[in-house]
Amino acid sequence: MVEQKQVARSKRIQRRTGKTFHVATRLLPQRIRHPTYVLYGFFRIADEVVDAEDTGTPAEQRAELDRLRAAALGEEPTDDPVLEAFAEVCERNDIPDEDVHSFVDAMASDIDTDRYETYADLEAYMDGSAAAVGRMMTAIMDLDPEEEAEALPHATKLGEAFQMTNFLRDVREDVVERDRIYLPLETLRRHGVSEEQILELEFDENVAAAIREEMARTERLYEEGVAGIKYLPEDCQLAVLLSAVLYV
Repeated sequence: MVEQKQVARSKRIQRRTGKTFHVATRLLPQRIRHPTYVLYGFFRIADEVVDAEDTGTPAEQRAELDRLRAAALGEEPTDDPVLEAFAEVCERNDIPDEDVHSFVDAMASDIDTDRYETYADLEAYMDGSAAAVGRMMTAIMDLDPEEEAEALPHATKLGEAFQMTNFLRDVREDVVERDRIYLPLETLRRHGVSEEQILELEFDENVAAAIREEMARTERLYEEGVAGIKYLPEDCQLAVLLSAVLYV
């Protein structure tokens, strides 16, 4: 059973790093709210291995992600309350190991991948960084198999919508702090924007047009994602809808 101290630490991580999701999570019933805190705590811990300052060399980052992966899958003991709780939540809710692997693999790809040629390339990355998150969240909703099958495609789209929102909001931050460009290079070229222009932070009308194209794609993802809320438990629907409304 997940202990209160494990939930409390996970909750603090969410409150510190994800204020929008924290507000929405508080509306979930306790049976879903507590595992949601735990999932979010794990996601942030893994993300910060590659995104926080002074996290070591690429080799050290990969080693740390491997350690987190093993602990998350229950393969190695850990004294981290969030990792311990995450492994228990996964076991209790039959979260597939493949989704955990997909998420950690996506974090690992951030170590040496900083450009995406096409949206298909970016979508493959988001299968781990975002869609897997949606699948794990769906798993803790305790749906019957038919409802889960209906909900899953929408959950993956909503996860991708959240991720795309991050990319669109953080273009400058990703360039300055991480030398990353998540906007598909093919989209930029279609609007006459070069990679160098983004790196130099020369944001003109052409850049705005490229961003508007990706914003339109993201809006469609939100529409597809929100359309599946009806398949979730009634006492969870408002929280998920609120998270989508607040995050846009």
